[in-house]
Amino acid sequence: MERFKITSRCGEARTGLLSLAHGKVETPCFMPVATNGTVKTLVPRDLEELGVEIMLANTYHLSLRPGIEVIKKFSGLHRLLAWQRPILTDSGGFQVFSLSDLCSISDDGVTFRNHLDGQKKFFTPETVVSLQENFASDIHMVLDECPPYSNNKQAISRSLKRSLAWARRARSVKSNDQLAQFAIIQGGVFTDLRRECCLRLQELNFDGYAIGGLSVGEPTTEMRKITELCCQQLADNSKPRYLMGVGTPLDLVESVALGVDMFDCVMPTRNARNGTLFTSTGRLNIKGRQFATSDQPLDEHCTCYTCQTTSRALLRHLFKAKELTVMRLLTIHNLHFYMTLMRQIREAIVSQTFQTLLAQQRQLWRPLGVDSSSKRP
Repeated sequence: MERFKITSRCGEARTGLLSLAHGKVETPCFMPVATNGTVKTLVPRDLEELGVEIMLANTYHLSLRPGIEVIKKFSGLHRLLAWQRPILTDSGGFQVFSLSDLCSISDDGVTFRNHLDGQKKFFTPETVVSLQENFASDIHMVLDECPPYSNNKQAISRSLKRSLAWARRARSVKSNDQLAQFAIIQGGVFTDLRRECCLRLQELNFDGYAIGGLSVGEPTTEMRKITELCCQQLADNSKPRYLMGVGTPLDLVESVALGVDMFDCVMPTRNARNGTLFTSTGRLNIKGRQFATSDQPLDEHCTCYTCQTTSRALLRHLFKAKELTVMRLLTIHNLHFYMTLMRQIREAIVSQTFQTLLAQQRQLWRPLGVDSSSKRP
């Protein structure tokens, strides 16, 4: 089965078609984060109308609640979540390491206390594969160790050795050929470790490769350097490249220019709930007093439901009044902005005008100092 086919190129930027068990995905693509199985404030119909072809859910959270027995009763996530398009599930490793105060890592796996009731849990590469195959996730990620940003090469090297061993174990127990399994490239900001990781993972012939361990505190220049290096090292062009947890508008276009095909980030949805919007003229904070009587939409060039029906004055009023409705309206706008940007990126690659789009986005976003510090919850 040919899962991924490149359809056009403009420099290192490329468009492609990813064929998965529950449908096809045009790349470059952005995956909204549905940690607990839902994109906060939205329903599946909203996502479909926004043009979302694939969303991301989380193995750690869903394995705890509603739990694997409930998910198995529904024969996987798709029927339970009322979402029939593709789903990628993260392994839950990042959440285990970041949410659990009591986390113990060994070569066998990771022992932790879950954040809901404090009960002890144990994840291994094999159990994480089993969970995700029961989820029927179109793409599932292997369990890896997620070290924080560090200049301690020895520590990063030890962590990488463990992640590679776990990747081999995960690959050996995968049993459902209809589902894709992606590996995760680690190695911190050390180029030799990243090269070694790319080489060893490609020997295992995964269905795709994710660049992990970035947007964790390293300078943006380091993030770009490592992203470029990993894309260069992933010599097999029949496999998609996924940059995990990175997602300012500038991050997206800059990373596509380096050869990345897939993205996820909480930024558009979390920022929306905090009143920060992305527009064709830059970033806008709806809490501003200047919007109290404004009859303008958030973005006069935007065709989303929010911009077509709602003024800045009303949105500010609803936000100040803490009405739940505003969370939905702002989330619709931000996700519409992101999905539109991804469509523009694909169109620019096909028309060989991507460098023009890249220059425009650099001009728009760099002066605003938008950073990349927004990992999944």
